[in-house]
Amino acid sequence: MVYDEFSRKDNDSSRSVENQDIEQDINQSDSSKDSLDWAKQVYARLKEQQQKQKTEEFRESTELLKDQSQALESSFVDQNDNELKDVNEIKESVILDKEIASSNFVDNVEKSDKPILGEFNDTFAWSAEILAAQGRQLDQLAIEEIDWLGRLRKGLEKTRRSFVTGLLEKLGDDPLTPEVVDDLETMLLRADAGVEATDQILDALRHRLNEAVMPADEGLCFLKEQLCSVIDAPIKASGNNLLTPKRGLLNIWLMVGVNGVGKTTTLGKIANLAVRSNYSTLIAAADTFRAAAVEQVQVWGERSGVQVIANTTTNADPAAVVFDAIGSAKAKGTDLLLVDTAGRLQTKNNLMDELQKVRRIVDKLAPDANVESLLVLDASQGQNGLRQAMAFGEFAGLTGVVITKLDGSSRGGVALAVSSEAKLPIRFIGAGEGIRDLRPFNSFEFVEALLANR
Repeated sequence: MVYDEFSRKDNDSSRSVENQDIEQDINQSDSSKDSLDWAKQVYARLKEQQQKQKTEEFRESTELLKDQSQALESSFVDQNDNELKDVNEIKESVILDKEIASSNFVDNVEKSDKPILGEFNDTFAWSAEILAAQGRQLDQLAIEEIDWLGRLRKGLEKTRRSFVTGLLEKLGDDPLTPEVVDDLETMLLRADAGVEATDQILDALRHRLNEAVMPADEGLCFLKEQLCSVIDAPIKASGNNLLTPKRGLLNIWLMVGVNGVGKTTTLGKIANLAVRSNYSTLIAAADTFRAAAVEQVQVWGERSGVQVIANTTTNADPAAVVFDAIGSAKAKGTDLLLVDTAGRLQTKNNLMDELQKVRRIVDKLAPDANVESLLVLDASQGQNGLRQAMAFGEFAGLTGVVITKLDGSSRGGVALAVSSEAKLPIRFIGAGEGIRDLRPFNSFEFVEALLANR
């Protein structure tokens, strides 16, 4: 069974987690005791699943060793009687090999990048509760989802500390007041939410306050709804709630952005995500201007078993690399072609011209392909990242944004600015340095992780 991490479902499951209408709000779910009981049931089921998987993998490993040892013994038995001593020696060697293989199996499980169920704790309980709030049933949950939500919550810790702690202190247990709303304005701007998003959220809060008294918990719930509304607007406008490669069609995703934002690393992580989700994938190393860029892409390709089309000649033509990559992708029936473009500042006209040239090659050679142009933004750059998005949109025909390095920044609010001012849908977010620390974006989960209060 392959877990499709783009659509967030097993390949034999019909239900996925998208930016959909949430079936129940996390603040209006059952009592904390019921939530804890649910989380414990989820934990018990996932623990049983993982144990079965380990048992099956170990059984397959030992059966393979058994077949190999029998073949070795047969080959020695067929030799002269004088060599019986060698047979006994090989038997002893086989037994030792089995013991070593068993030990290696355990070590490989522990060192694997596959998510492993840890201890039951508050983070697990919160993750299970978030999935329940999206209508997920007990038999629809996977370790991958729990693992990612824990990583996301941890990755947003810096933003949460600077934003949520102050917010919860202001809210307390008293009804929401105009003074608290004014303080919220400062907090949102500090988190780099942007003026437009901040005004939209505060106007909605003030309008609601004029209608009725709002208790603290209701105020927090309403705030979450407004945050999701701002982020979801460009996603819904795109007509595509979740960005996934389309089966039976060549998908070409151009990764653009300035040097230092994590563009090449993001491409490598998306390639790994695609391979784990059973999409055939190819990488075009078209960043031919930055020193060691091609080598970096090749390392990522090796990590995920993805072929890299590259030209190691100094200052090779990026468009020529893309030309070759498209030809190879079409010949092999590849699902997803990821193109690493040269890191560039929006003020470098010659590099922008190269980007437009690459886009023309794509449109000419693959007119029927599903083409996405994804801008990679470093969350720590805040409003400067937003200005990049606005400038790149003119040259690259941007269709979405990938926000990286959320774990190293207290400016997670830039997601709101990108959505409200650049009008671009957020497609992926990165919240750590690990190969699994980048996933498709889900506004509900992002806001809940941002405002988690336990």
